[in-house]
Amino acid sequence: MKVSLNWIREYIDLPENLTIEKLSYDLTMRTVEVEGCKNLGDAFQNIVAGRILSVSAHPKADRLRVVMADIGESEPVQVVCGGSNLEPGQMVAVAKPGAKVIWHGEGEPVEIKITKLRGVESYGMICGANEIGLENLLPAADDHEIIDLKGIGCQPGDNIAAVLFLEDQILEIDNKSMTNRPDLWGHYGIARELAAIYNLELKALPAFPGGRPLPEFPVQIENSDLCRRYTAIVYSGLKNEPSPLWLRSSLYKVGLRPINNIVDITNYIMLAVGQPAHGFDKSHVRDEIRVRTARKNELLELLDGKELRLGGKNLVIADRSEVLALAGIMGGKKDSVLPETTEIILELANFSPTCIRHTTQEFGLRTEASIRFEKHVDTQRIDLALGLATRLFREILPNSVMTAFSDVCPQPTEPAVIDVTIPFLSVRLGSPVTAADVERSLAPLGFTTSAAGDHLKITVPSWRSTGDVSLADDILEEVARMIGYANFALIPPAVVLDKPVNQLPVQLERKLREYLACRCGFQEVFTYPWTEEKFILAAGINPDSLLTLSTPPAPENRYLRASLVPGLLEAIVTNLKHVDTFRIFELTQVFSPGAVSPSSADEALPLQQRFLTGVLTGSDAEKLFFEAKGILENMARYSQMQDFAFAREQEPAWTEKKVWLNLIAQGEIIGSVGLLSLKA
Repeated sequence: MKVSLNWIREYIDLPENLTIEKLSYDLTMRTVEVEGCKNLGDAFQNIVAGRILSVSAHPKADRLRVVMADIGESEPVQVVCGGSNLEPGQMVAVAKPGAKVIWHGEGEPVEIKITKLRGVESYGMICGANEIGLENLLPAADDHEIIDLKGIGCQPGDNIAAVLFLEDQILEIDNKSMTNRPDLWGHYGIARELAAIYNLELKALPAFPGGRPLPEFPVQIENSDLCRRYTAIVYSGLKNEPSPLWLRSSLYKVGLRPINNIVDITNYIMLAVGQPAHGFDKSHVRDEIRVRTARKNELLELLDGKELRLGGKNLVIADRSEVLALAGIMGGKKDSVLPETTEIILELANFSPTCIRHTTQEFGLRTEASIRFEKHVDTQRIDLALGLATRLFREILPNSVMTAFSDVCPQPTEPAVIDVTIPFLSVRLGSPVTAADVERSLAPLGFTTSAAGDHLKITVPSWRSTGDVSLADDILEEVARMIGYANFALIPPAVVLDKPVNQLPVQLERKLREYLACRCGFQEVFTYPWTEEKFILAAGINPDSLLTLSTPPAPENRYLRASLVPGLLEAIVTNLKHVDTFRIFELTQVFSPGAVSPSSADEALPLQQRFLTGVLTGSDAEKLFFEAKGILENMARYSQMQDFAFAREQEPAWTEKKVWLNLIAQGEIIGSVGLLSLKA
């Protein structure tokens, strides 16, 4: 969403020394994410108003004219131009040397320089609207028409940005960051947040005038769950014409295209307070407004020309005989404001966000109005829109008269009331707060607080009571962001670690892996912790001595390994199908059933010891044996392990009878090396 700072300044007086960068940062840290900001006036540097003094034919080009123009400098300047509507006395937009324009409205901006066109020198360029990005603000009749500033009240040399109310700074707000904040989908909501952040006064919007009661225009709501409030105001004495420049510029700056004075007023209301508005041509409405669901296969042609076939889940606005609009999304083509419209029914309504969302998804329609209704707007928002509408019609259409008024509100938005305690807030904020701190933080946002000791009763304003703020945790967030997250001391959480049951020798294992993989050419393998019984038997292990899984991955894989040998036997069988010579090792834990190691007071686990097992294959058995023995001898030195000796004390079950050795350290057998037996 685009936000105009000039528009914001209509509601609050921002500090003069506040930079756009600081405002963007504060708004991001306290409320919504500002994706970017830009100064609109930068695009119009060296583009000024000029008065045409004379127009003459170009000596060498039929379609070009030579114009003498007063641009506020000491002497008139000569400009060659191909505009179709050049006349002496006309006020135009002149791009001086150094300005950047979009040549003929196509491509990237180019810098204007003094140049010759067909032999005639041209000081700058007289611009069409599409050449300086103003085609939506000042639409042209054709591609060759230049901007006519007649009636705007500018003088030669005035910067075009100042002339057209474009000296403004625009914030780009990330829509996703305010999905749950329907109150922020209008400039007044953003102004309210900034007023709270900087402790400023928020100016009140104009109130809806009282006075003599007006006749009611008939309004019927069939389902109050789908339409919680519907307000209809009849204005007569209207004249459909272009809006004043300030209004057109206000819409243009935030991305909307001006249409006409009546439609522009409705769009301005929506962008100001976040309440969508729509106008129906009263001459096309028969007797009354009905808010109902569509009948099966009912047809509606929308403003954009698209024809819809409706169904019973679509909410519509209708009269006695036909559908007028798709409620909350888009009006019908023949019943909305037309060039000849002199009397309208202004609709200010509140529709079910769920219903609107379903309909937009069904038809692939998303409009500025539907986006806001989907966020769940409060019914009281209409009161803000009513006062603003009255002021705008009075100022822009002074001959307009309000001739009828109806306001049906079967389900007003009830302010939420939330109970919260000071200890709850203090503990979660990590810093003590008082009831005064809470009230000081929430009051500028429209919340009211009543305290009874440590217990607080928070009344949430209507514009935050549509699901946005409903829990004590939501109050916590509001207090925290208004105090400022940066104002809370950074206290890292205390982490108390118990001594581990088994601290793995990480450094030793790293050195073993480096030695075997990098120096000895081994590849590390990772086998499953369960093995088939045939490999267990081949390794000379009794399966009855092993732990079994209660839910094994397969019936034959129910045994947990107590040795790495069975798993590597399976790996050998698999690899020998592809290669004859390879070196593999595995370094991981095995599971011993006889001993347990308590890890907590309530749990005991099998003892898990880590073992290293390696395999070398080849055709020369004697060479392999001595090579394996040499690898083990060097491994102790490389890994800075305690030296071990070789001896024959206990024959491993998986080796040949004569070709094996035990590894002895501190008088204990810690491993074995040998040739794999044919039986294994």
